[in-house]
Amino acid sequence: EASKSPSLIARLERGESVALVSDAGTPAISDPGGRLIRDTIAAGLRVEPIPGASAVTAAMAVAGLPSGEFSFHGFPPVRAKDRNAWFDRLISIGGTAIFFEAPHRIQRTLLFLRERAGDCRVVVARELTKIHEELVRGPISEVLPRLEQPRGEFTVIVEIGVIPEI
Repeated sequence: EASKSPSLIARLERGESVALVSDAGTPAISDPGGRLIRDTIAAGLRVEPIPGASAVTAAMAVAGLPSGEFSFHGFPPVRAKDRNAWFDRLISIGGTAIFFEAPHRIQRTLLFLRERAGDCRVVVARELTKIHEELVRGPISEVLPRLEQPRGEFTVIVEIGVIPEI
């Protein structure tokens, strides 16, 4: 737990090994575990990655959208002013973008994105590599009705500023 960084850092300084493991994807990517990593580096200690599941790369690998270059944006802010600025930046960057969203905000987020960026192609992924894995693809207008009772956290991949092929 990131809030326990000082005691974990002390253990590392004594030569002990500490592992940060998660059953929800790669820790420290848009996650509180990032604080532990920063604190460890700041203490001058070694951090070693052991690759594991990542919703970002798993979703990108199966999205079917351009993947040679993409941007990752974490979770959109909750406060309206910050959220608007976040989406303005996302749209100004354009191309293929990935972000996370909570189930109680996913529909509102996609509606907002459609208003601001048009009926973009999206892939909404849920529970990747798990038994209830779900991928919903298409223009936002076609994806929205398929998310009527959203559960779990979502990984959203959107292609911004690209005119869909006819």
